[in-house]
This record gives sequence, C-alpha cells and structure tokens, in this order.
Amino acid sequence: MPHTLVVDHIQKDLSETLLELQQQAFMANPMPSLEQRQNWLTLLQQQLINYKEQLAQAISADFGHRSQDETLLAEILPSLQCIKYAHKSLKSWLKPRYEPVSMAYQPATAQVYYQPLGVVGVVVPWNYPLYLTIGPLVGALAAGNRVMIKLSEYTPNTSALVKQMLAEIYTEDLVAVVEGGQEVSQKFCQLPFNHLLFTGSSKTAVSVMQAAAANLTPVTLELGGKSPVIIADDIPMQLAAERIAFGKAINAGQTCVAPDYILISPHRVDEFVTTYQQVIKRFYPSLINNPDATTIINHKQYNRLQEMLTDAEIKGAQLIKLLPEKDQDEKLSDRLLPHYLLLNVNSSMQVMQQEIFGPLLPIMTYNDIADAVQYINHQPKPLALYYFGFNKEQQQYVLQHTQSGGVAINDTLLQVAQSNLPFGGVGQSGMGQYHGYEGFLTFSKAKSVFTKGKLNTAKLIYPPYRFKKPNKWLQLVYKLFIR
Repeated sequence: MPHTLVVDHIQKDLSETLLELQQQAFMANPMPSLEQRQNWLTLLQQQLINYKEQLAQAISADFGHRSQDETLLAEILPSLQCIKYAHKSLKSWLKPRYEPVSMAYQPATAQVYYQPLGVVGVVVPWNYPLYLTIGPLVGALAAGNRVMIKLSEYTPNTSALVKQMLAEIYTEDLVAVVEGGQEVSQKFCQLPFNHLLFTGSSKTAVSVMQAAAANLTPVTLELGGKSPVIIADDIPMQLAAERIAFGKAINAGQTCVAPDYILISPHRVDEFVTTYQQVIKRFYPSLINNPDATTIINHKQYNRLQEMLTDAEIKGAQLIKLLPEKDQDEKLSDRLLPHYLLLNVNSSMQVMQQEIFGPLLPIMTYNDIADAVQYINHQPKPLALYYFGFNKEQQQYVLQHTQSGGVAINDTLLQVAQSNLPFGGVGQSGMGQYHGYEGFLTFSKAKSVFTKGKLNTAKLIYPPYRFKKPNKWLQLVYKLFIR
C-alpha cells in the first residue's frame, strides 16, 4: 500500500477514535460553565499572539510566497478580534431568553435555553487556513462544544503548526486536529457529528451534504460564487478603484468574497481602467522580489487561471496585463501571476461562468441600475455584493432587489471582518451562518422551556367535554386561545 494511502487509512481510524473520545467527554460535561468557555477563549487568544510570526511563515511557505503582512491583517488580526468579541459577549449570550406567556396558559413562564450541540466538525480550506479555522472554533467553543478540525492537505506546514499550537492548550477530547488527503476528508464528513461546518467549493459541498445526510447531521456551508461590484455614476473613481483593488489584490484574489467582476456604465469604463491600473501599479511598483506580492497556491490553480485567460482571449475578450514597466523583460517567479483586466467579456467565457479565485477582473457594462440588478439576479446568488455609490435610494434599491450572503457599500471584504455581523451564503453560495451571536446560535440548541407551578387554569380545557355547557365553554376557549 502506498505511503499516502497508509497515512490516510490511519487518519480515518483516528478520526473515529477522536469522535468517540469527544462524545464521551461531552456527556461527562454537557454544559460547560461561562468561566470554562471564557478560559478556552483566553488560551486561544494568547496562543495566537505567541505563534503569530510562525503562522505567517508557515502560510507563506505553503503558498510559495505570501505577504506576511497580509497574513497578519487578513487572518491573525480578525481572528483575535473574533475571540475578543465572543469573550466579551458570552455572558449575555448564555442568559436564557424569557418570552411572554399567553393569558390562557397563566400562571407559567416560558424561556429559551441555549445548550451545546455536542461535537462539531469543521472542514477548513486552503486559502485562509488560519482564519477559517479560528472563526468556527471560536463559535463552537463559545457555545460549549467539542470540536474536530480537518485541515487542508494543500497547506501542510500550516496544518502541522496549527495542530501543534492547539495541542499545547487543549486536550484532544476538547479540540482535535485531523490531517490527511481527500480520503480522510470524505471519511471525516461521514462521521456522525452534531453539526458540520464546511468551507469550500459548491461542487464539493454537494458530496459533503450527501455524506452528512446519512447521519442527519445539520450542516453550515460556506461556499463562494461570483461576487459582483456595481460602480454607480456618482462615485469618485479614485475612491472606488482603490477599494476594489485592495479587495482583489489581497491574497492574489484567492478570497471567497473577492470582487469577481465589475458592472459599470459604458462611459466610465476607460476611466476605471486607467485609474485601476494606476492603483495596482502603486500597490505593486514591481512584482519581482516584492514581499507584498502573493503567489498562487499551487500549479493546479495557476494553470486553471491561465486557461481562463486563454479561453477569454480566444472568445474575443481584450486582456489588459497590469505588469509594472520594470518587470516587462524579467521572468516572474514560479506561480506569480500579474493582475489582469478583461474587457468585452461575455457569458460563454469561463471567466464569467466560474468563480475566478485569482487576480483577474472582468468588466461588464450596464445601462441603468435596474439593468445591473437584473443581470445579478439571473446568476447564482453570490456570497458578497459590492455597491459603490452615494445615492441612498439606489443603495436601498440594490439591497432590496438582490440576494447575497452579505453586502458592503463603498468598500470590499471588510464586511467579513466585522465580528458582530453574521457571515454566510445563500443559495449556491452557502447555507447557514456563523461569526458573532449568530455563530453562537448556529452551534447551540435553542431549547424551549415551559414551566408551571401548582395553580392550573388549563383545567378548563380538560375533558370530558360533554359535561361542560357547550356555548359558554366554547366562548371561553375562544376568548382565551384565539383572541
């Protein structure tokens, strides 16, 4: 048996053993105290601070090169903010929610009581291997659960370091990390978790749901899609281009909520192209030996993006390569891909059919805001939608007439970094949400609790009904229960 298959087989058996271990630990302590949960979060916060440089180095090694500043800004900082917000809010989240009781059922109390689900499984992708581990972990621990994490085989250095980092502060019956390839991932998703959170592609999500369905495991799916950017006529182009370029450039566009294509009035296309080029060249005056320039994760993804460019050009697109002048005659390092703008695109091109996940930005035109909204609504629902414009009526029109996982107005990406806002998709971009209070709810069972004392006015509706005066009895029931 090849070595990789042996490793995968061992990891599959290990996953089952870890699940049993965590299930037993949960049954022994099914309702961890506020102090326990806050302690778990404090340990995680301190460990992230201790490991931040090592994590940035490991992620860079996995990518071939990734800006360590980007890792600090896009993974470590929002992870720490997420922990801090959960720690601060947890006391209020844990309080039972009291609800009013109808006069018909008085005297009584009604409340919603939040309990941990049990063991939560988390499947982490390669593009943000730290942040997409910590976010679900924080939500699951805050809700009092045990957590098993399957890390991506495409980021082996990061996976090994995260496993080491978490093992130093948590026992495996609380938090366990599983490594391995596709076979392990498939087996992992087939385990009878109490909840499974998967982040990845829509295609893979289908098999994840099928695997989870066998155990009736509820799932949260964080997928992706083609996140549109509408540029209105009233927005200063410099403002729009800078903020769009930031969202597209970070992590070389390998972000599930990266701007995927532009919708703009025809008369502003040239202005956008010129301004966007200037911004990108200011961000990256050179790509060669530039520590800020992130490479594509592997050759498979790099070749996929090159195929997109070739397909678009064959089908009539105009490709504008944003390569700094000083790099024109130099050979770029392995998997370092310049930014491209694509004009004259159409729906037959791969670049308009698939999520791009790279530094390619197609530009389409629209006649009016209704035309732009109509185009978006004829596509699968995106994980993010971006609108650039100051007109309040148009902002509301876009919000009310489109569906997406989240929206940012006059910015990109930063909606995900807000620890108190839910993050999740809709339709083909996912189901369910986490982050903040919504994350706590996702990983909790909201149990209804109805409590009565000795006095029981409900006797009025007990049988035998034939001994009651029909008219008066029905009138009383009507007044108490229907009105």
